[in-house]
Amino acid sequence: MKLFLCEKPSQGNDIGKVLGATKRGDGCLATPDGQIMVTWGVGHLVEQFAPEDYDPAFKQWTFETLPIIPSQWKLAPKKETKKQYNVVMGLIKKADTVVIATDIDREGETIARELLDLAGFRGNIQRLWLSALDAASIRKALGKLKQNSETLPLYYAGLARSRADWSVGMNFSRLFTLLARQKGYQGVLSVGRVQTPTLAMVVQRDKEIAHFVPKNHYMLLVQLCNQEGQSFMAQYVIPEQHCDEDGLCLNAAVIQQANQAIRQAGTAKILTVETKREKESPPLLFSLSALQTTCNHLFGFGAQQVLDIAQSLYETHKATTYPRTDCGYLPESQLADVPKVIQALMNADPQLKPIIAKLDFTLKSRAWNDKKISAHHGIIPTFGKVDISKMNESELKVYQLVRLHYLAQFLPPCETDKTVATFNSAGHTLIANGNVMIKPGWKLLLGKTLEENDDDTKQGLPPLAVNQVCNVLDSEEKSLQTKPPKPYNEGTLLSAMKNAARFVTDPRLKQQLRETEGLGTEATRAPTIEGLFKRGYLVKKGKNINASAEGVALVNSLPTVLKDPGLTALWEQALNQIAEGTMSLDAFMQKQSEFVRYLMKQCMQQGMTMGNIEIRKCPECGKPMRKIKHEKGTFWGCTGYPECQHKETDKSTKAKPKNSSRKQGTRNISVSERLKQLRQQLD
Repeated sequence: MKLFLCEKPSQGNDIGKVLGATKRGDGCLATPDGQIMVTWGVGHLVEQFAPEDYDPAFKQWTFETLPIIPSQWKLAPKKETKKQYNVVMGLIKKADTVVIATDIDREGETIARELLDLAGFRGNIQRLWLSALDAASIRKALGKLKQNSETLPLYYAGLARSRADWSVGMNFSRLFTLLARQKGYQGVLSVGRVQTPTLAMVVQRDKEIAHFVPKNHYMLLVQLCNQEGQSFMAQYVIPEQHCDEDGLCLNAAVIQQANQAIRQAGTAKILTVETKREKESPPLLFSLSALQTTCNHLFGFGAQQVLDIAQSLYETHKATTYPRTDCGYLPESQLADVPKVIQALMNADPQLKPIIAKLDFTLKSRAWNDKKISAHHGIIPTFGKVDISKMNESELKVYQLVRLHYLAQFLPPCETDKTVATFNSAGHTLIANGNVMIKPGWKLLLGKTLEENDDDTKQGLPPLAVNQVCNVLDSEEKSLQTKPPKPYNEGTLLSAMKNAARFVTDPRLKQQLRETEGLGTEATRAPTIEGLFKRGYLVKKGKNINASAEGVALVNSLPTVLKDPGLTALWEQALNQIAEGTMSLDAFMQKQSEFVRYLMKQCMQQGMTMGNIEIRKCPECGKPMRKIKHEKGTFWGCTGYPECQHKETDKSTKAKPKNSSRKQGTRNISVSERLKQLRQQLD
């Protein structure tokens, strides 16, 4: 029997239809003859052992039990999906061949192979490599099954990621929670291999903003006109000796003197004029991070929201390809699929026909490049049947972006003439820049989508020739002030996570680190940010993201290696090396164990700084108070209980009386009625 092992029921149903597996069983599908079976997980069906599963002594959080480093890593079925786990394990034991049909990343590989290992499967293993879930794509992939050895390293990388996260998260969360409790803190502090350096970036940005000292600086704008009376703006080029290290002029007198001299001269002679034709290629297809960043900028969508939408377009609507990709390129072999994709787009939305009529399908943009392809390719529309009427408004917005970026590949580059002219006026140098779009190319399609406002910031220069003399019409001395860096929002934080190499200051590390490595993966960045919000380490103020007091205190107490984005990205590089087969799982875990042991000793000596975290003290005995949940509400109780029984009501969540007729009677009163009652009481 051949068993197809999928990641989730929706995948199983899609693949089952193509295989003819229409007979539904308990947690599986089968062909009429029973020779082909399809089953699925619900994501991970198993999870890492908790510390106390290895040793009951680990149930108590104590310094003496740290570090916890399993000598043999073990997994346990998740309680909530135990039934499906039993179904899958039973089918694996009956199979001769298993085809892994989970998502095509290291996490998907791990979901399937963990189960195969637990079942002790020794049969034939193949891999279904699916980038889209429409029927045509599934049939195509079924004809090109990969062999076991081709994707096995992805599993080792997934195990390394899971075990490294467990080692760092479990040990250092316990350690810093214990250190904080010594100072009276009663909560739990969570440390993570990816989440902590992400938090550290926000803490550092907040710090830069708080300590920013603005600088007053000055510039001079001069309005000129040529001999035909056409006006334009030029800027005074401030001599280097009058600029600081940032190229800013801090002395208003320099600008005033230049302005006076230029006004008295009344003219400016053209020294040079240089025009260059620049061609701008269409933007690449979307990776997940690029899609999340764009949707945050255009629509204000959160990172997790975009991931959910992209997953829905892939799984539910079969409208786009696999979303959790870090690549914006396409394999050249997919050029053959272009007519089918275009036809599917027109069938789904006839309004696209006028746009498609203007495309040139003989063009091959830079997006088609085999050398740039990783395990996945950019997100593009599928050539299956798509019903856009079933998409909600948010899904349609994201789908529109994906399909427009695909169509833009068949429009020519945008061509712009960029002109730079220099002038001399009373011995002072002026410079004027001009931009004139000659051929809009792909910007006809994507210009508005990208929210460009070039018209507001760029000018076209009139005809100018060397040695011509222009008249000075007006001038303006501008007093400016430097601005602090902007707080992160979800889009810019995602971008910072992806490009963690930017934050590396050590030149040796910068050499080692690939510029493409980042914090986490395309699939994990959004959940990481979401987790920081849920734990209360990040807070939102409008679109801006800031760190909470707990987040700041935790980051300030951690050693650099646990919060440095560049060093953490090196770990991600090591995981990629495992996936590529150039590093072994055992070698990686050996280094992790040494790292955890060494850093534990260092952190215990260093201790914990509580910063602005409020520690509530008992007014009677001086011991810390802790928040206690009770059926009647929440209250603060002394940690010295039972010797000290002092307690205080939590004013933010007062207990509600169970049998209060007054409460029951007023619970549904409208705001206006309640205001009327209050006015009557005041009268």
